[in-house]
Amino acid sequence: LRLALTMNSSKTYTILQSFDKYEINRIRKFLTSPYFNSNQAIIDLFESIIKNVLSTKQKELEKEQVWEKIYKGKNFDDVRFRKLNSELLKLVEQFLAQQIYEENPIRQAVHLMEAVGNKKLEKLYNSTLRTARRLSEQQKYRPANFYFYQYEIEHNYYDLIQLDQKRATKGNEGEIAINLDCFYIAEKLRIYCYSLSRKKHGSFEYNILFIDEIVDSIQKYNYDKYPPIAIYHQIYLTSTQPENEENYYKLIDLLNQYSQFFPPDEALSMYRFATNFCIGKINSGQQKFLREYFNLNKILLEKELIFNEGKLSPWGFKNIVLSGLRLGEFDWIEAFIKNYKNRLSEEYRENAVTFNLAQLYFYKKDYDKVIRLLHQVEYEDPAYNLDSKTMLIATYFETDEIEPLYHLFESFRVYLNRNKKVPQSKKILYINFIKYTKKLTKLIPGDKKTLAKIKKEVEETKAMINSKWLKEKIAELE
Repeated sequence: LRLALTMNSSKTYTILQSFDKYEINRIRKFLTSPYFNSNQAIIDLFESIIKNVLSTKQKELEKEQVWEKIYKGKNFDDVRFRKLNSELLKLVEQFLAQQIYEENPIRQAVHLMEAVGNKKLEKLYNSTLRTARRLSEQQKYRPANFYFYQYEIEHNYYDLIQLDQKRATKGNEGEIAINLDCFYIAEKLRIYCYSLSRKKHGSFEYNILFIDEIVDSIQKYNYDKYPPIAIYHQIYLTSTQPENEENYYKLIDLLNQYSQFFPPDEALSMYRFATNFCIGKINSGQQKFLREYFNLNKILLEKELIFNEGKLSPWGFKNIVLSGLRLGEFDWIEAFIKNYKNRLSEEYRENAVTFNLAQLYFYKKDYDKVIRLLHQVEYEDPAYNLDSKTMLIATYFETDEIEPLYHLFESFRVYLNRNKKVPQSKKILYINFIKYTKKLTKLIPGDKKTLAKIKKEVEETKAMINSKWLKEKIAELE
């Protein structure tokens, strides 16, 4: 471990900074256990770091000062101090691995079977197998690695019974093979589905072998009773055959039936394939999938899958609101904002609630409330700032407030030119929106020729925000 001038940038310090008080107490017990560590200097180093980590006024830890606390009166030895830090880092990493191990009773049971076999403790063969199988049956989740542990259980038992098994007795080779197949097929499909998703968002190429053979085998043999295979196979079909909408509807049925068998983060990822399918269809003009997208988000709310550590992201919150408003679900959205605002992180809450309420009132054509809400706050986040100014332009246009509208045109243009956080490609979207909204304000009533020209330009301009609203205003003037 190569230390910097101070210890605060070291790997060990960074890891310990991420620990909560519960984890700090546990690692302290771990380090003071003679089984794992008998070096008091490592414990002293840990305590020096933790004291600073827990301090309300953290300071830069100088390694010479820490050395003096550990080895009072001894001359500083950089090589020895780096070695001590390296040993502490190894123990911290060992602790992290131990935590994961202790959280997985099946893995422990599998390793116990292996240890029993190595020691040839025949009296424990059946009891360790029963324990492993019981723990396996008690598992709440059944993702791909569930079948891998099943395979390991059966494989270890196979090794145990080979010592005294008669050849005429049927073995468990069938159980070994089917569990290995289920793990391999499900995991391979999962990886391939994610690779297909990444290829849509970048020029990535993956060489993943045997996918065609795996798909053929799924179609040949019945794997429907194995949730990860059934779902990832359907995600594969939905991704590779987007024109066949039945694949999507079957995927939704499978997700609603089996999603509880997966850890929340994996279940959410599975549903994200479905929501992304809906977004693709909406972008291609198939508005019936807006309802599908909205309903999927309601499912994610009901199943509590959309939350990260109990919190809803402001962007997820905004997407739900916007999709509901476009469907005219005003009452539901109003209740949603009220009921779920406290699930937003406090740092985002006020801005998110204010902006989304303003959106609700805009769709309800209650423009006075829109103006009042958007004037309450100047958003620090560029995305909120851009969208709120866009909404305010549309609101002033709707209410014929020409003077504040032109003032906003100019201030928005200055904001776009000066803000370096907004990429040029995104600035163009808003510049074009300002440009064509301004042209509509200058239009002389009854000037069909100029209106037709503006309409043609708007339709040909792909890089523009809020073009749907602009087209609606043009249609009203025709």
